[in-house]
Amino acid sequence: MRVQTTIEIFEYWNRIRGAADAPLKAQVEPSAVPHLLQSLFILETREEGNIGFRLAGTRICDLFGRDLRGARFSSLWANGQHADIERTAMGVMDHVLPALFNATGYSTVGHQASFEIIMMPLRSPGGTCDRLLGAIAPTAAASWLEIVPLEFLALDRSRLLPGKFGNAEAAELRPINEIVAAKSPGFGQVMRRMVSQLLTSAEAR
Repeated sequence: MRVQTTIEIFEYWNRIRGAADAPLKAQVEPSAVPHLLQSLFILETREEGNIGFRLAGTRICDLFGRDLRGARFSSLWANGQHADIERTAMGVMDHVLPALFNATGYSTVGHQASFEIIMMPLRSPGGTCDRLLGAIAPTAAASWLEIVPLEFLALDRSRLLPGKFGNAEAAELRPINEIVAAKSPGFGQVMRRMVSQLLTSAEAR
């Protein structure tokens, strides 16, 4: 994680959740992170069984040249990645595991830019994780992003984030492997890849 926006919102999420695995959605106070709001989004599960934008910051909407409220999250991604992205987002909620994505954004005229995208689970009053707090931010400034809209994002890599940044304990990963074994092959492949990348990152440190 190297973009200030994603670092700050992850630290905020960790702070408000305290000892819990995820904070309540009512604990999220926009006034606490006013400088990040333009780059933040909230996703929710819908009756149709997919995941859509409940809220999207103005900077995110500007990136894609449209209002994203109500849009399906997978619609931002390359066609071949729709199913994996949606399954992974659902997995973040189902298993209370924040995740970080590195993606390349492609404009309608062929420009490219790199992005960090973070997704963190939020609990409803009943205890169910049915929403995600997240952020999308470019890894480097690019003047064309203010003029030419993105056509789609393509996933480059993804990884699970430890409960506290920089402290990836092996004990935290064991339940993930058990979860993967009980899920569909498609979900398993996505989550196994993310776990493998997290382990590789931890060993490198």
